[in-house]
Formats: sequence, structure tokens, C-alpha cells
Amino acid sequence: MPFMQQTAIACEKVKQMSELSDGYNIIGLSQGNLVGRGVVELCDGGPPVRNLISLAGPHAGIAAVPLCGSGLVCILVDFLIELAIYGNYVQEHLAPASYIKIPTDLDQYRKGCKFLPKINNEMHKNSTYKKRFSSLENLVLIMFEKDVILVPKETSWFGYYPDGSWETILPANETTLYTEDWIGLKALDEAGKVKFVNVSGGHLDISYDEMENYVLPYLVENTTALRLSGFEHEGKTLIKLYDSH
Repeated sequence: MPFMQQTAIACEKVKQMSELSDGYNIIGLSQGNLVGRGVVELCDGGPPVRNLISLAGPHAGIAAVPLCGSGLVCILVDFLIELAIYGNYVQEHLAPASYIKIPTDLDQYRKGCKFLPKINNEMHKNSTYKKRFSSLENLVLIMFEKDVILVPKETSWFGYYPDGSWETILPANETTLYTEDWIGLKALDEAGKVKFVNVSGGHLDISYDEMENYVLPYLVENTTALRLSGFEHEGKTLIKLYDSH
């Protein structure tokens, strides 16, 4: 299902939940983070999001096939993806296509990619998206040191390859998205509201102690957090936007 459709469904759900009217938190897992950001930025008339807690979110995109590698088959698959990934059919039927960003094919990315350029304000700068994102009380970005699903893993912190090159990976504060503050990330960071967290495990491999240290503090003082499957924690409704790999 395309991310715009997923976001629209989530938006309607949160608007129908009266218990969220005073604000809520979102916990995002992997590509579920992009739906979470879509709700933050695109959901007209939705309740305010207080904290966005992101575990392994591909915020700046990904540049390789997950769980592939560097062998001949993977090189061929990557080549085929470059040929078709930004076509309408793939964009409409393969959700990860909406956040694959080939650094040496940015013209096609900007023309064909349907979701990531929109929420990252890469082309048509939308002040409403920026205002909503920068209104977060806290943005917790958790990167997994041994992550081989997200390439590069630094995308969890909004880090990425420079335009036109695979040679290095820019930290978030050296990307144009940050320096020109397209979505309000720089403003949030300078206000001390961005928490860059690095844990040692693989993709989404987080311990209970790490969850207690880096996730729970942003939930217990607020009334509601977003978790799509719904469960109770200390009498508070929690909803999570799950990864759908």
C-alpha cells in the first residue's frame, strides 16, 4: 500500500480517537516511522503529536536492497531497481520504493518518488509541514549500530550520502535538509529537542533496558501514545506504527 494511502488511513483513525485530542506520542518502527512523520506533517485537523520516538527510521532514504549485499546478484538487482524504482507501477505497489533514494540518480528520484521528497520538503517547500514537524516536544532518533537493513544506517539520524556520490556519509547536520532547515530539524536540534541515540544491536534489536532508558521516559509523563495494535501501559492507551517489511 502506498505511503500516502497509509498516512491518510492513520490520519483518519487518530482524528476519530477522542482520547488523543490533548496530544499523543508516536513510536515508529523502521518504515513505520515514515507513516508517523506523514501523520505529523500531513494530517490536517489531527490532534497534536507531542513526541516522535523513532527506532531505525529511514528518514533520509535508503540506497540499497535490504538484506542483499555486494555480490553479483545484488549488483544486478540494484541495477534493475535503478531502472524501474521510480516508475508509477513500482511506486504504487512496493512501499519501500517510496523512500529509496539513489544518490547518483536524484533527478529521477525527485520526479518519480512519491513520498519521501514530500515529507522532507525537498522540492516544494511547504511551511505547514515544517511548522508541524518543528512543533514536536521531542524527537528521539534511535540508530542501531549493526543495522544492515537500512543502507546507510545513519539514515536513522537523517544522515545520508551527499548528492551525486557514494563516497562518504554526511552526518545530519551537514546535509542540505538540515543546513537549510527544510522541515525544522535544525530548529528542533538547536532547541535541544532532538535526541540522537545509538544502540549496539542489529535492525530493531533493542533490549528492555535500552527501551526503559530511551523510550519509556517520553511516554510516562503524557496521556497517550500512538500504537496501532493498541495495548495498555499504566492505564494509558499506546499505539505503535509498525514496520511493514
